[in-house]
Amino acid sequence: MNNNSAFETNLDQNQANYTALSPLTYLERAATVYPSRVATVHGEIRRTWKEVYQRCCRLASALQKLGVKKGEAVSIMAPNLPEHFEAHFGVPMCGAVLNSINTRLDSAAVAFILKHAESKVLIVDREFSAVVKAALTMLESPPYVVDIDDPYYTEGELIGATQYEALLDSGDADFVWPRVKDEWNAITLNYTSGTTGDPKGVVYHHRGAYLNAVSNAISWGMQQHPVYLWTLPMFHCNGWCFPWTIAAMAGVSVSLRHVRADHIFNLIKSEKVGYFCGAPIVLNMLNSADDALKAGIEHPVKVMTAGAAPPAAVIAGMEKLGFSVTHVYGLTETYGPSVVCVWHEEWDDKTLEEKARLKARQGVRAPMLDGLMVADPVTLQPVPQDGKTMGEIFMQGNLVMKGYLKNPETTAKAFDGGWFHSGDLAVWHADGYIEIKDRSKDIIISGGENISSIEVEDVLYSHPMIQEAAVVAKSDEKWGETPCAFVALKDCDKEVTAEEIIKFCREHMAHFKAPRHVVFGPLPKTSTGKIQKFLLREQANATESE
Repeated sequence: MNNNSAFETNLDQNQANYTALSPLTYLERAATVYPSRVATVHGEIRRTWKEVYQRCCRLASALQKLGVKKGEAVSIMAPNLPEHFEAHFGVPMCGAVLNSINTRLDSAAVAFILKHAESKVLIVDREFSAVVKAALTMLESPPYVVDIDDPYYTEGELIGATQYEALLDSGDADFVWPRVKDEWNAITLNYTSGTTGDPKGVVYHHRGAYLNAVSNAISWGMQQHPVYLWTLPMFHCNGWCFPWTIAAMAGVSVSLRHVRADHIFNLIKSEKVGYFCGAPIVLNMLNSADDALKAGIEHPVKVMTAGAAPPAAVIAGMEKLGFSVTHVYGLTETYGPSVVCVWHEEWDDKTLEEKARLKARQGVRAPMLDGLMVADPVTLQPVPQDGKTMGEIFMQGNLVMKGYLKNPETTAKAFDGGWFHSGDLAVWHADGYIEIKDRSKDIIISGGENISSIEVEDVLYSHPMIQEAAVVAKSDEKWGETPCAFVALKDCDKEVTAEEIIKFCREHMAHFKAPRHVVFGPLPKTSTGKIQKFLLREQANATESE
């Protein structure tokens, strides 16, 4: 039998019918179709899509004139400013790879990243000049430094060879940027906020960035021309790919230097913001804000949350504000959100608490993710969809990274068996929704029984006096491990004791799952709002809990 179907004969891929996927085309289209629509907002500064496109062309041209070559890294360390937004287009438009650096790292970590990435240029906002200046002294071959001189921020010094606006002036607004020929080419490099050892460099390709940008819009039901507020750091998974989503939807990128409740609520009202993202800690901050700040919002606002499993009580609090919450899940290795808790109409009649509980699950695969399963981490056999059997979450497809930079062994281990190993433990419900129970390293094994720290935290968050909570394993001679709770209380006159909190937990869950120890005080967090449980584990097992 002839295997050459008529559909495959003399119907070849060519320039007329095939183009490599790249999110850079979203910017070009927005500038062409909506040249006069506002694209970016920063205080009184407003620029149209045509202006942003020209500035990105100038940036690409200027970088090329500096000698930046295809496949070389250009780093940026800055808040969520227009310059950071532009870098997501201008840097790859010259064929380079954008490396957005976590703004809360110390100088040693920044130096490691610049050296590991072999960065040729570093764009830095003056707020972080002290950290960068110290990092540069640790390098034998430091990158060419460009300063962002934000008119709304005057602290810090300028340490670069030139300023960002001067760099753009040296570029050509009519620069003809080379079209991406291979969508597998790297577009960005993101470093994981590892809790131990050096961070790993996660490489994204143009295809994945293009597809996840669209996946974001579809899974969130985004309307055309969305007004998006940058509460989520752009350095975190490239802002979950939302710079490219905003361009695809010809929306508005609203800058935000510091994540504060008053700034967020004021911008939501003044700019009519309809969309923003953030970790549960951000949502909790908004829930706890003064009622006066919350007043006056008369338009729909959609919130996308991830970063840690959000307690149902936090979601319910946002819904009471009138904000519609979409829960997503992903990792740096999956371009940010790749799993979404899709809503079903038949759930509309449920109580607010029941809805919040459903929304607290991680969900199903996003539109552009090809494979998702909960399986045995050794055999890769899917677990029963009974909502009880625990396994590891695995992903597969276009929304999975190229791999770890200069780390083939770790890359091979992450992709063993043809699936990406997330390291997150979850159950699989009968309706196909997954629900995280813990990181594999965070599960508490007490007397041979598995205790989900997330389940205990969910109960703690429902306590009226608790603002934040985290639960870790504490060594125990009899049980092996027992839950130890770290809590930060709400700012009020009332007091609560450890005994009262333990009693509350026992009233709402099996006694063996309730914490045996409670420690009061602020919780250490990463720059993306994740609580640093490894520090809490060290504290729980080094000293006696209160």
